[in-house]
Amino acid sequence: MGQQQISPRSTEKSHISNILFALHIPTLILPLNMLQTPAITIQLQTLPTTPGVYQYYDSNGKLLYIGKAKNLKKRVSSYFTKSHDSYRIAVLVKKIVEIRHIVVATETDALLLENNLIKKHQPRFNVLLKDDKTYPWICIKNERFPRIFPTRRIIKDGSEYFGPYTSFKTVNILLELIKDLYQLRTCNYDLSKTKIENGNYKVCLEYHLKNCKGPCEDLQSEKEYHENIEAIRQIIKGNFKDSLSRFRDQMHHYAQNMEFEEAQRIKDKIEVLENYQVKSTVVNPNITNVDVFSIMSDEAFGYVNYLQLAHGSIIRSHTIEIKKKLQESDQELLELAIIELRQRFNSTCKELYVPMKVEIGEGLKVTIPKLGDKKKILELSLRNAKYFRQERFKQIKITDPDRHVNRLMGQMKKDLRLPQEPRHIECFDNSNIQGTNPVAACVVFKDGKPSKKDYRKFNIKTVEGPDDFASMEEVVYRRYKRLLEEKEPLPQLIIVDGGKGQLSSGLKALEDLGLRGKVTIVGIAKRLEEIYYPGDSIPLYLDKRSESLKVIQHLRNEAHRFGITFHRQKRSKAALETELDDIAGIGEKTAIALLKHFRSVKRIKEASLKELQEVVGVSKGNIIYKFYQEQQTP
Repeated sequence: MGQQQISPRSTEKSHISNILFALHIPTLILPLNMLQTPAITIQLQTLPTTPGVYQYYDSNGKLLYIGKAKNLKKRVSSYFTKSHDSYRIAVLVKKIVEIRHIVVATETDALLLENNLIKKHQPRFNVLLKDDKTYPWICIKNERFPRIFPTRRIIKDGSEYFGPYTSFKTVNILLELIKDLYQLRTCNYDLSKTKIENGNYKVCLEYHLKNCKGPCEDLQSEKEYHENIEAIRQIIKGNFKDSLSRFRDQMHHYAQNMEFEEAQRIKDKIEVLENYQVKSTVVNPNITNVDVFSIMSDEAFGYVNYLQLAHGSIIRSHTIEIKKKLQESDQELLELAIIELRQRFNSTCKELYVPMKVEIGEGLKVTIPKLGDKKKILELSLRNAKYFRQERFKQIKITDPDRHVNRLMGQMKKDLRLPQEPRHIECFDNSNIQGTNPVAACVVFKDGKPSKKDYRKFNIKTVEGPDDFASMEEVVYRRYKRLLEEKEPLPQLIIVDGGKGQLSSGLKALEDLGLRGKVTIVGIAKRLEEIYYPGDSIPLYLDKRSESLKVIQHLRNEAHRFGITFHRQKRSKAALETELDDIAGIGEKTAIALLKHFRSVKRIKEASLKELQEVVGVSKGNIIYKFYQEQQTP
């Protein structure tokens, strides 16, 4: 398949975009579902081994997927020559009936072209880059006395644009700082030299408020005004050094000339600038002109944070969310995000700090920090990504609970190495004190939340004394024997509160019911939150902050609470039975009324007939009084 080579000058976005539409790309139509036909085999064999971008189309000519490759032949062939664990990849390959490819000169060209094509066509199987809105810029207008203002529109009239910024809040803070430091005009007059000399304009209120020095009446020279603009330009770029030096020189000049009010005014400006600098300064001010990228991901999304550093200060922070489509690795997502974010924010930094090796073409220095200030900056970026992810989770819980549940279930399946999502989980806990009144509890979670109507409590029937292992075996057997008899659905995950001993007991019960291997069962030990699996002596330790562990802890705590509550009720009932329930004609309500009033059985025994009758009536009072009098008679 002959292809047109693309010039290496394609590093510019506009140039790359134009290439796509200028090329006439010959294609080979493949019969539907014939993934290993001779035609495909021939095409795969004849693919070039150069860098490029490949495109997959379905039978209707709809673009399914766009990918980049360092070696087109090797990458495209991998889709058709190996089995795929991912269902989505298998579906994609099944749908492919047309393959196109574009050969480019360098890997960098391939990255840029892939990014532009994805943004333009948004194919079904490509990751989605969220939050692609129009961002605000700071404009220094191309005028004789330039104005500075925020805008979302870029007009090619020779003006300078700085940004884009992630929010107008950041822009306004920066503009307020500039306003406090320098007096610039805000009017839109045409301040040409001729019109000023002709006296066309008069100073306005801004001049009298000392927010402007009146260039409209030639009260400020063009040279001084442009010196201020240059200082502002450096501040916007993150370079505070020149402005601070300039203000200090002015302050010393006024102080030496005994102009203390002016010196104090300049000192105030220095404090404003230093306070702003402190808020954005990184640990090491020598780190400059660097882009920092970090990533964290879950089963469905990746979150990439971008920090831009200039002159030792963080001048931009932005995080994007990327939806996975084909189980993309963190490296693949990070490479895509780096290209996207650098294009979006027009970054020209030549050095990157990243957490892993990435292939983003030539001309950039890629550093993977291991320690020191560079490592701290990378950790700061990762914290930003984590905070963004947490905020997204909070929003999703409210706005899209189904997505939250799906994500959580997918994460638990991955973390706990389960064959399917644990939509239905049951947790067991035994409860006894010194072997008395042994009971057990079973709590049920569905979609990660308690289903209290499905909770069950058990009196231990076949076990004598405090034997947690035998008790666990009994309740697990009784629970699932009943579910099988009633043809109720079984859980995807069973958790027993305890270590290897309790797990072995629960496993034996499942084995007796023929359920071993059909339902996953694990044990959780309390001391270090170890999770034990059948036949594996080495426990699994989940991240203490992971959502999967939090759900398991919630299950365990809920089972413990439910079991303790049941145990207390049983003990209380047993205590009543030993004393008051031996009295014929006295029921539970009467016993409770007596205990509430007298606080103990001893006081009931010592109460007078009149006191008893006042609480439970004449008839029952006589019965209780007579019962205890007869006990005292020798």
